[in-house]
Amino acid sequence: MATTDDDYLRFFPYEEPYDHQREAMATIHDALTDGRDVLFEGACGTGKTLASLVPALEYARHANKTVVITTNVHQQMRQFVEDARAITERERLRAVVFRGKGSMCHIDVDYEECQALRDTTRDLAEAEQDAAELEQRQADLLEEMQEGSDEAAEARSSVVDELQHLQEEIEELETERSTCDHYYRNLTTDTTDFYAWLNDDVRTPDDVYEYAHERGLCGYELLKEGMEGVDLVVCNYHHLLNPGIREQFFRWLGRDPEDVIAVFDEAHNVEDAAREHARRTLTETTLESAVDELADTDDARSEAAHNVVATFLRALRQAYDDAFGFGQRENVDEHWEDLPIANEDRRDDLTLAFLQAYSGPGFHEELDQAVELGRDLDEEYEEAFKNGETATREECQTLQAAQFLTDWLAESDDLGQYPVVSVRRDEGTGEVYGRAELYTCIPSNVTTDLFEELHAAVLMSATLRPFDVTADVLGLDEVETMAYGAQFPEERRRTYAVSGPALFASERDDPATQDTIGGVLEDAARMTPGNTLAFFPSYAEAERYHERVDVDGTTYLDRPGESANDLRESFVADDDAVLFTSLWGTLGEGVSYDGDDARTVVVVGVPYPHLDDRMDAVQEAYETAFDGADTEEAGWRYAVEIPTVRKTRQALGRVVRSPEDFGARILLDKRYTQEAEMEMRDYAVRGTFPPEERREMIDIAPDKLKFAMLNFYSDVDGYDGDPPTP
Repeated sequence: MATTDDDYLRFFPYEEPYDHQREAMATIHDALTDGRDVLFEGACGTGKTLASLVPALEYARHANKTVVITTNVHQQMRQFVEDARAITERERLRAVVFRGKGSMCHIDVDYEECQALRDTTRDLAEAEQDAAELEQRQADLLEEMQEGSDEAAEARSSVVDELQHLQEEIEELETERSTCDHYYRNLTTDTTDFYAWLNDDVRTPDDVYEYAHERGLCGYELLKEGMEGVDLVVCNYHHLLNPGIREQFFRWLGRDPEDVIAVFDEAHNVEDAAREHARRTLTETTLESAVDELADTDDARSEAAHNVVATFLRALRQAYDDAFGFGQRENVDEHWEDLPIANEDRRDDLTLAFLQAYSGPGFHEELDQAVELGRDLDEEYEEAFKNGETATREECQTLQAAQFLTDWLAESDDLGQYPVVSVRRDEGTGEVYGRAELYTCIPSNVTTDLFEELHAAVLMSATLRPFDVTADVLGLDEVETMAYGAQFPEERRRTYAVSGPALFASERDDPATQDTIGGVLEDAARMTPGNTLAFFPSYAEAERYHERVDVDGTTYLDRPGESANDLRESFVADDDAVLFTSLWGTLGEGVSYDGDDARTVVVVGVPYPHLDDRMDAVQEAYETAFDGADTEEAGWRYAVEIPTVRKTRQALGRVVRSPEDFGARILLDKRYTQEAEMEMRDYAVRGTFPPEERREMIDIAPDKLKFAMLNFYSDVDGYDGDPPTP
């Protein structure tokens, strides 16, 4: 398909694209034409979103496709809406911003209840429509009968009988079954004005909710009905990464997967998001409820189902009892805590406990009966709710338990699946209870099918490299890759690699280490004409230095469980503050700090994640899956080092957000220095950064940083008055 700049530019909402944007658009359009996926890395200011979206919309317009742009960052969702609105002012397109039912429901019911209410409400509306048609039919027949038609009399008698039966059904639906008034109005009123309003601009889910709420309608269902055949959809990751939701989502679009072009923003997060959507869990309380449910069920299959479910319940309790170390049970709190059950040379301890305890004709046969019985019970519960026999839509615990057990026994020993038992303490009863979980270590087990089904995907981020690792982890094949570095003037930024102590976990309590790091942080804050962001390997380290660092301005501490957004707003409203946070929190990516909101960013240490049993399992799975990769120790690199450096690069990108902006980025740990690559090769991380970012790193001693910062900020006229004294 021949495409010119003019074709692209009809979807470009601003005067002229940058030269690199034109180049990226052409590359992406060619890839989409060939049905190939794209990995697109671009630093802040490269215009990644429009460079991806514009050729996707252009290709989709000609090829009759729908573009879905998706993110897991709320701020980016808002930016997409702004971009889509700007595009529609230049070239009309139908765009929908979609959000899940939970945040759009007007009566606050869960998904299962909503499904049942919707079905019953539709039955009522359809019955009323049928009754209205029959009323008209019997009136017409009455007129013919009065004119002397014997055939009309006979036909009218049949219609009246049918109408009476239908009116009895309507009365039952109205008086004895639960329905949704909001959805009923969707079905029985003229919604033409809504869709005219929806398509007149790019409406947010909040806009749709308010519009519908004012008119007593269901905005979520209206939005679903309005998605078919649109040009562009903005949504969250889970609409594509969750297989069950994805199937429905494409049905609402009226598209087969091969007619969808997906653009993933912040695509370095797809790996973790895919794992999260793939994880399957079953709690001890669900198992207990299933056992009780089966004990009360009068069905020939209940005995077999009870046997296999109750055996797994006992095995779960035995598995976590056996896994507890001395005094560990007493220290369990309200947070889930993993206990090791996996074994290198045999099945996991939970499966072994189940197999040892099971007795019967065969657990596969009994599980099949449990699943069948569970499905039948689930249908009964839905009918009971529809018929008004129950106030809420009851969920079948047997079905949940049996389906999980089937998966567990079939897959817990598969490559890339990590079986886990976790425990927590019930805050109400004080009792400890357990949970079994199948944790998916290799995201490609989830994402490969998705990318194979789609026409093509564009994955964009400021931190996607190394591209071969991203492609391996997500199961992408024969991808187009391109990377654009920082586009803003290099002289307005500095990146310092400070040869401070290597902040290994074993060294963090060393007083000399703390003195050096504290001194560098104080120097950085004092020499910064504006706010300073300080990222640490953990919240505990952030709190440590928050307590010991002495600066003139206000200090802010990010704590888990508290509102990070409120903290950020207070911080950016200040003018000489320091924010202490964890690199693994929510303030290190997808958040803009413009101008002196943050002039300097400091990453303290190499902030590796907590290396627990799950991370060990991911490393082992990667080591096995990518044994042929052109790298040593693929498990460590793929699972730990590369994701950590990506997080670090994201944090560095919080400053210098426009051509007029300026700022300093500080890497405070000798492992970032060039010297470390020669003297402590096994621990050095500089080589994991892209080449152009390595070239900008200036190695510097801790006591020299303040002078370097003074010179830099003076050169860019960063100080309003006299500069601070080093």
